[in-house]
Amino acid sequence: MKSPGILITIIFFTGLMWASLAAAEPSGPGDFTSGQFSKSGICSNCHGSSFGEWDGSMHSNANSDFFYHAMLQQYGIAAQEQGLSPEFCSRCHTPIGVVSAEIPPLDGSGLSEVSKEGVQCDFCHVIATSEGIGNAPYVLEPGDVKWGRNMSGAKSPSHEIKTNEFYNESAYCGTCHNIYHPVNNLTLAATYTEWEEGPYAKEGVTCQACHMTPGIVEFEENPGKAASSGPEREHVYTHYFVGGNAFVTEVMGEGRHEKKAVEYLQRAASLEVKAPDSAEPKENVEVEVKITNTGAGHKIPTGVTEEREMWLELIVEDAKGKELYHSGALDEKGEIDPEATIYQTVFADSRGNPTVKVWEAETVLSDNRIGPKESVVEKHSFLMPENASSPISTRAVLHYRSASQEHIDELFGNGTYNVPVIDMATYPEKEEESSTPGFGTIGALIALSMGSVYRRLKD
Repeated sequence: MKSPGILITIIFFTGLMWASLAAAEPSGPGDFTSGQFSKSGICSNCHGSSFGEWDGSMHSNANSDFFYHAMLQQYGIAAQEQGLSPEFCSRCHTPIGVVSAEIPPLDGSGLSEVSKEGVQCDFCHVIATSEGIGNAPYVLEPGDVKWGRNMSGAKSPSHEIKTNEFYNESAYCGTCHNIYHPVNNLTLAATYTEWEEGPYAKEGVTCQACHMTPGIVEFEENPGKAASSGPEREHVYTHYFVGGNAFVTEVMGEGRHEKKAVEYLQRAASLEVKAPDSAEPKENVEVEVKITNTGAGHKIPTGVTEEREMWLELIVEDAKGKELYHSGALDEKGEIDPEATIYQTVFADSRGNPTVKVWEAETVLSDNRIGPKESVVEKHSFLMPENASSPISTRAVLHYRSASQEHIDELFGNGTYNVPVIDMATYPEKEEESSTPGFGTIGALIALSMGSVYRRLKD
């Protein structure tokens, strides 16, 4: 029998061994060569469906996104002047390029073909773990072993297959989908944290349950095979990785992904409107619009929210179609009515001025975005004109666009790109009879119950 001292020593050194394994350093520049990674086209030989879904997605275009590159060049100038890490943005957009030390230069001239594929198959499936959330602290182990969420019963003639529980966790997505300023640590994007602190995390609904299934912002089983020679499964996760970017996908000709982005946006929110059907001349007319995040597991909008714009347009007309009140319209330059509320994050630089150049951000001026299953109420009012006639009608539209038209014009020149405006939710959805005398019918989209459906997979 070993003495207590020997046992303590064994336990101590065993603890040190496991601690050293758990504290692996994130993969960095020069740790690998791009030749250690396979191009995604090779994966398509057995994983044709998954490859076809990924192809054209924002993940596949992470490095070729023209909007990203325009901002990246501005960041590159700032990085040289301020001593910032040149590969900071590229860790997520061309990860193989970073760990292969092909970045910098930031213009991509030093990138190999596999690095140009952005967030691609072999990168994603050789992530062993992540040393935290945000700023891409992934630990890579490229080689013959490919990991996935459930590899039971799978065999491959091309590589080894192993199950990695990390692939079932939202933390996998959180590796890149939180961003912190590289110098002052200011939170620049927090999609993962928004989910983690929200109701869906408590219900066990992961990022993958909404963004990697055929359902639109809700889990939907997808029976089939993950590989042509693989076993039949009750569910195979899709690889569209749909988000809300209908702008870049449209410009780049990725129609499938543009369409899916619009579908996601149109299932994310609902409107409820309370407004009178009639009013007397000079009477103060009050309209309330309730906006609810019914379908997103994070805040709306999310991601690079200094760029995103979500706002309400409200139009009230009299019986003859005369406009009595209008808020949230776009002018001829594509700029939003300055009186309208825009739901987004506003950062400030060191002088306190608003900026969309996140590397200049030092504080948050405002953040009025709507959390999952949360609501905000906008109140509008106007005086009924003397020559207006009842009944009056109210229309409301919740709009979204990926960036302001003004910023896109600044980057690329006037008229180069028109940023599409997506109608996320409308009131009324269809003609309905008033259910309460004197008030318009409350209009709403149906809230999505993601949690109960997702639990079917777990059970």
